[in-house]
Amino acid sequence: MCGIAGWYRRGHAVEPEIVTRQCDAIRHRGPDDSGVFTDGDFGFGMRRLSIIDIAGGHQPIVSQNGRWLIVFNGEIYNHPQLRRELEREGRQFETRSDTETILVAYQHWGDDAWRRLEGMFAVALWDREERTLRLVRDPLGIKPLYIADQAGGLAFASELKALTVLPELALEVDRRAVHDFFSFGHIRIPRTIYRQVRSLPPGHLLTHRAEGKPVIRSFWEPGYEKRDTRDDESWIAEFQERWLATVEAHMLADVDVGVFLSGGVDSSAVAAAMTRISDRPIKAFTIGFPDRRFDETPYAAAVADHLGCEHICRVVDLRAATDILPEIQRCFDEPFADPAAVPTWYVSQMASEHVKVVLSGEGGDELFAGYKRHRNEARMARYRGALQLAGPLTRAIDALPPTPWTNANYLRQRLKRFRDSALLPDGITRFFAKTQITSPELRAAVYTDHFHQEFDALGRFERLRAEHFPDPESISEHPLEQFMFADLRLNLPSAMLTKVDRTSMAHSLEARVPFLSHNFVDWALTMPVEMKLRGKTGKYVVRKAVESWLPAGILDRRKQGFQMPLAHWFAGDFGNYAQRLWRDSGAAEAGFLDSGAVDIAFAEHRGGRSDYSRFLYALSMFSLWWDKRPTAARGGVN
Repeated sequence: MCGIAGWYRRGHAVEPEIVTRQCDAIRHRGPDDSGVFTDGDFGFGMRRLSIIDIAGGHQPIVSQNGRWLIVFNGEIYNHPQLRRELEREGRQFETRSDTETILVAYQHWGDDAWRRLEGMFAVALWDREERTLRLVRDPLGIKPLYIADQAGGLAFASELKALTVLPELALEVDRRAVHDFFSFGHIRIPRTIYRQVRSLPPGHLLTHRAEGKPVIRSFWEPGYEKRDTRDDESWIAEFQERWLATVEAHMLADVDVGVFLSGGVDSSAVAAAMTRISDRPIKAFTIGFPDRRFDETPYAAAVADHLGCEHICRVVDLRAATDILPEIQRCFDEPFADPAAVPTWYVSQMASEHVKVVLSGEGGDELFAGYKRHRNEARMARYRGALQLAGPLTRAIDALPPTPWTNANYLRQRLKRFRDSALLPDGITRFFAKTQITSPELRAAVYTDHFHQEFDALGRFERLRAEHFPDPESISEHPLEQFMFADLRLNLPSAMLTKVDRTSMAHSLEARVPFLSHNFVDWALTMPVEMKLRGKTGKYVVRKAVESWLPAGILDRRKQGFQMPLAHWFAGDFGNYAQRLWRDSGAAEAGFLDSGAVDIAFAEHRGGRSDYSRFLYALSMFSLWWDKRPTAARGGVN
């Protein structure tokens, strides 16, 4: 695990000091070691967190014939098997490092090697003979890789901060990215907050030669492929077998491996599998909260005790968490407003004091229909016809005035969102509607007129569908599978995996996500919907597969996840802090939002007339970013 960065400047020398500066900007990703290589107009380097082959895994690694060099961020869990296969083919190795395994695999199989890698990875491979750069990102987008194609050259890095130090890189704030952020709470791949920088899409390979433009192509794409009808017991037994094998592979390390444990289905499934594999107690890490409404520590403790884990727990006062919001925002390098980043940051900080590696449960909800929005989507498919017939009656919700009761006002908002989403034509379009953090009506009120007309006029969800998934029927005929596919391909790499990567690596901690092994994902996509969502029960197959491994009844409780009392926060003193932050940061003069309308949103939230907490949290994080954005980005907005 490490952070990587480099620059193919094409025609202009790259000094080692420039690459060193890039790598120093991401030292937190790898405090154990560093390496830099330059070759005329090309240079790259890395910061290493030593986990596999601690003594011999220094990068860059050079091929035995001297032609290729590689830097790599991630872990390859099947590299021992790949190495044995390559040795049978006559290939030789000088280290035990998975980095060298990737390099030799590429020499032997060429670009066919990438699909064979089981793991999380961002790879940079330099061909000294043909002066060609290859950049590769893992199939699910677990590890980040940013690229800036400018002035005939190409720069890349694991984090944006390692690009903003380059002397010639212009940075203009991308207006469309700002709209993404205020719509969804994050910027959706492949965009970034800067017009000149993009993320390499998951499962893609970029080739950049001495002449011409970069060429990007896919090497892996997920797809639903139904298998023959099987009974429940067969699916459950196969899940158990595959799950244990996947978790065992993800425990490959020369250091101790812990687990994030909330006591929910996914983290408990990970912990249970780890304890069945390991011959030593597993360290399990849990964040607790004084407010019982948000505290899951009793459930996590019950699981840890049952499994014999060494349970390490810390209680965090969320009121104090606001003090570290600026630090959390800085680790993302661009606006990011998932409130769960706060507890994830804290649990990563705690885990890093004990281990270098943890396993986490991300991906289980997306693969096996674990979100409330998945259950709602199934209901919408049943109610959509009735809602269309009752259209005039459902519009009565719009005419309801605000009441003196806060909860009643919040209920009216939820009913309106459900109705509006249910009337949309397919699962993809409803995905965009249901993953909003702000309603179209709120954006129409708080956006400046020009900004609203530019990005958020009529047909907004259909335009998003056309941009990202233009043919829902080619994904699946089932609306829920369409919805879940968008979750997997768009929300997961843009939000969930970004959150886990940045908050864990901010503390030099590697977080692995076994649900997102691409071979396991391929298998999960052959499973019928009924094994994932059974009635009102999401992740049905996961629950049935692991229930005998866990305390009785632990999986019966309602899904909770990392929650924060945002509505309460912004109705009190924190709302005043956020409003001052908005004004003092200069974001109010940026031209995106109408200051008077934003003040009204603050006032209406304080008065309980509407719940605008997700918007106000996003506004706070945007203001923090705007105030500290790089100097190079302070002039341009495009």
